[in-house]
Amino acid sequence: MLLEAIYHRPKLNWSYAYDERTIHLRLRAKKGDLTEVYAFAGDKYAWDATKELIPMHVFASDSMFDYWECEAVPPHRRLKYGFLLQKDEESIWMTENDFTPNRPLNPNRLFEFPYINRIDIFTPPEWVKDTVFYQIFPERFANGDPSRTPQNAQPWGGTPEVDNYFGGDLQGVIDHLDHLEELGITGIYFCPIFTARTNHKYDTEDYMQIDPAFGDLDVLKRLVAACHERGIRVLLDAVFNHSGSTFAPFRDVLENGERSRYKDWFHLNEFPVAAPDGIPNYDAFGFVASMPKLNTENPEVKQYLLDVATYWIREADIDGWRLDVANEVDHEFWRDFRKAVKKIKPDAYILGEIWHESAPWLEGDKFDAVMNYPTTESVIDFFLKGELDAAEFAGSIGRQLARYPRQANEVAFNLLDSHDTPRLLTLAGGNLNKMKLASLFLFTYMGTPCIYYGDEIGLDGGEDPGCRKCMVWEEDKQDRALFEYYQKLIRMRKAHPALRTGTMTFLEAGRGRSKIAYERRLDDESLIILINADETAQSFALSVEDKHWENVWDGTSHTAVRGKLNLKLPAYGFAVLSARP
Repeated sequence: MLLEAIYHRPKLNWSYAYDERTIHLRLRAKKGDLTEVYAFAGDKYAWDATKELIPMHVFASDSMFDYWECEAVPPHRRLKYGFLLQKDEESIWMTENDFTPNRPLNPNRLFEFPYINRIDIFTPPEWVKDTVFYQIFPERFANGDPSRTPQNAQPWGGTPEVDNYFGGDLQGVIDHLDHLEELGITGIYFCPIFTARTNHKYDTEDYMQIDPAFGDLDVLKRLVAACHERGIRVLLDAVFNHSGSTFAPFRDVLENGERSRYKDWFHLNEFPVAAPDGIPNYDAFGFVASMPKLNTENPEVKQYLLDVATYWIREADIDGWRLDVANEVDHEFWRDFRKAVKKIKPDAYILGEIWHESAPWLEGDKFDAVMNYPTTESVIDFFLKGELDAAEFAGSIGRQLARYPRQANEVAFNLLDSHDTPRLLTLAGGNLNKMKLASLFLFTYMGTPCIYYGDEIGLDGGEDPGCRKCMVWEEDKQDRALFEYYQKLIRMRKAHPALRTGTMTFLEAGRGRSKIAYERRLDDESLIILINADETAQSFALSVEDKHWENVWDGTSHTAVRGKLNLKLPAYGFAVLSARP
């Protein structure tokens, strides 16, 4: 038993309240080292009457560790606990400070979850679990109001460049909501729509105005209302880490230097403010002189941005915010941001753009979720590039699931491409089979899936700006079979609650292999997903219950005999099996 590998903390993702009655406990151990683990738990004020051993199970694994988990429902919302660790015939007890061969007699030496306070429970919006998002880059989606088209705009469908325009606007989105409804979309995430000099609008000039090329407040209100009528939620993009260089307070700094009343709104290193040789002498997003970093610790800046956040919810009834470069903004600002937003719309979705491990932002006091790029990278490396084998892929997914509380995983924003990355079809080298399998995993994985506009009809494109092509609206130029494939994925996800909120367990993921099988389970519903990511046929032999299993994708039936389900899948084949009574 390798005690050095065993880890637990009485907080964060290791010990947390899942709801008002339930505490989740987790423990890390060397992979394959422990054969059984129990939580030794009870009420600190009634220890002898309430103490019990709660069996734990391995809910995730990576290349080095197993992650054990159990649920405890303490009678009085408080818990003292330790762990009983077993490896075959060997056993040892884990307390807060030590390992001991003897059962602890004094509960004061154990870990403690003091009390489940309702206000402390991390409670993301329930609706997110059931949502399928669609990301729209407004300038390239559809031109619905030619009167707003920039004078220097190029004909629709031309080659995207860093600084060119094609005339996409909010009216164009309204005009094509039928497309989104037909696809099955129930949430839209918009890249920035506020006044800015660029086509991407991440250099905000005026946070209180819609960019005239896109529309105005009335158009946005009509868009949100039309979406809500169709059951579609709306998420806007907020750029609070930095503004544009044409933002009025920064222009004042440029004009008045050290005399400017706004000099403390930014992180200025010297005067006069300048960018010799293109490198600014002030803090910016990266070293982009046109994107000066805002000082969110300044009370005036903070209040201004919080007013922006609440204004658009009140005025346009949007359903939440995606927060750009979120990890470069101070934590105290995000705590106040959450309080302000949730006060006026308790079920607003707060989504941070963070590309790495994000536990400090997912403790219930800042974000509801982050953009799940670590999972994106794992899916791409396994399904599209073949750089991970099945075991490595399962390990990377297990590690990601173990990083956060379950409620954070349930609303994670899962994507395979975006305006910042090459498009999915391009990443797949044009191989539709690989693209489809990656998307299948996205829609059968824990969290809310997002489709980047145009992926559903076969739009390709490389790195920015290539990934920001104009949407293709002529049906004879669209891949309608691919559109129908995405429709079917969405219908399947909506039809099976276990795909939206159930637990996830890998059943097969071998070294050197390109096939995986995993189960999604919720109460009595169990679905098993088998995927062959290889270019040759592969056989599966899974240990399952002796039941009839129906492939919900194509309606075929399979029967388990003596606890074994044998199935052969063709190259790039898959099956989604549901147990029939």
